[in-house]
Amino acid sequence: MPRSARQWLLAGSALLVGAGLSFALMNHGSATAQSAARSAPAATAPASPAAARGLPDFADLVEQVGPAVVNIRTQSKVRTARGGGDATDEEMQEFLRRFFGVPIPRNAPRRNGPPSQDDEGETVPRGVGSGFILSADGYVMTNAHVIDEADEVMVRLTDKREFKARVVGADKRTDVAVLKIEASGLPVVRIGDVNRVRVGEWVIAIGSPFDLDNTVTAGIVSAKARDTGDLVPFIQTDVAINPGNSGGPLINLRGEVVGVNSQIYSRSGGYMGISFAIPIDEATRVAEQLRSHGKVVRGRIGVQIGEVTKDVAESLGLGKAAGALVRSVEPGGPADKAGLEAGDIITRFDGKAVDRWNDLPRLVGNTRPGTKTNLQVFRRGASKELPVTVVELESEARSTGSKGGAESPAKPAAPAVMGSLGLSVSDLNEAQRRELKLKGGVKVEAAEGAAARSGLREGDIILAVANVEVADIKQLESVLAKQDKSRPLNVLFRRGEWAQYAVIRPGK
Repeated sequence: MPRSARQWLLAGSALLVGAGLSFALMNHGSATAQSAARSAPAATAPASPAAARGLPDFADLVEQVGPAVVNIRTQSKVRTARGGGDATDEEMQEFLRRFFGVPIPRNAPRRNGPPSQDDEGETVPRGVGSGFILSADGYVMTNAHVIDEADEVMVRLTDKREFKARVVGADKRTDVAVLKIEASGLPVVRIGDVNRVRVGEWVIAIGSPFDLDNTVTAGIVSAKARDTGDLVPFIQTDVAINPGNSGGPLINLRGEVVGVNSQIYSRSGGYMGISFAIPIDEATRVAEQLRSHGKVVRGRIGVQIGEVTKDVAESLGLGKAAGALVRSVEPGGPADKAGLEAGDIITRFDGKAVDRWNDLPRLVGNTRPGTKTNLQVFRRGASKELPVTVVELESEARSTGSKGGAESPAKPAAPAVMGSLGLSVSDLNEAQRRELKLKGGVKVEAAEGAAARSGLREGDIILAVANVEVADIKQLESVLAKQDKSRPLNVLFRRGEWAQYAVIRPGK
């Protein structure tokens, strides 16, 4: 029968008492016993793997890198409301600011006495973050969100010197910012090689969580190139990161910075065992542009993309699930001019493999606007090269959604039924083709059975089947007649403005 918690506690106490008695006997035993014990050969216990390899000691590492890590405080000018505020609310705001680095709202009232004419433009603390020194003449890297909307940024070194910092530039897409303080002979960090970072290796973070300067936490690299929906392939770790750590360095055992601590996964607002750092190669690339131009210039080719699944890759004959599926092409954009089509799979850009679909935005974004390069695409069972000229990304991609036509679409003809697939389809009339800007295709009127299980539904426009374009029902029937009815069938279809693939598995 398992022991209760009390029993386990008592058992542990008994073991401690037993150990105490043994110690007493050893000190008060006979001289003969002691002599025998000294003359007896000592038993050698087998060392555990952990003991044999040893645990890392971070002390020297912290002494080496710590002086180059800084505390960053931001302040904002606020317009104070007249008539004062509730004292309890003000005390809570001060508590949150001082201990959790929570920004005070823009309309926060003063804590001492009623406001006066001088309250316009009052400067109040906004938040706390971390950073690290890139160069001896005072360039500092941090997160863009640390200094966002700040009117004044103060940088404090480990020797307690404080400097008012100038914001050289900030890039919200990568969450990287560069500051400049007027100082010289400063300690600097060493930049590491992200390609040498291995999952499972030890790393440490130094920063100011909850405004506690030069706090050191340690852990391991949990994953690399973690996609969180951002432009950056994050380094995931289990290093404790909390409010105030943002912008601080992630450091390997060689004392090199390999990342910039930026985000955490949390349901509570605090650390829950998963944190993310911007790879230092991405961060330094952005920092160099910010120092040179004050902004980051990125390339674009004018496509919306999606993932290539294993089922789609197999059904298309692609081999492996790789590349970026083109779901939409911006009319008149670089990709459109290059001849790219919805449904194409981009497998290489500028000679570099697109292993994951989200590799493409990073490759294109890091290409200088005006560069002429090649796209390798997989289209209807074959690869081809398309020349493309990269243009500058000026703002968020605009919507390419159709605004509709002036004409009312004519009544469609009676749908054709593809019984084995569970599809009912109809031809597009001329008005529908003009409105959708399509040369051909058939419209799904109903989807049941295998077609419904594949994800097709009423209103979808089928553009190609089995890597063959279909202009109308007649061509669709011709293509289907040549297919093995027992094998999966890939279908390229459009839903709204997005193209994607479905794999119909008859009989399943």
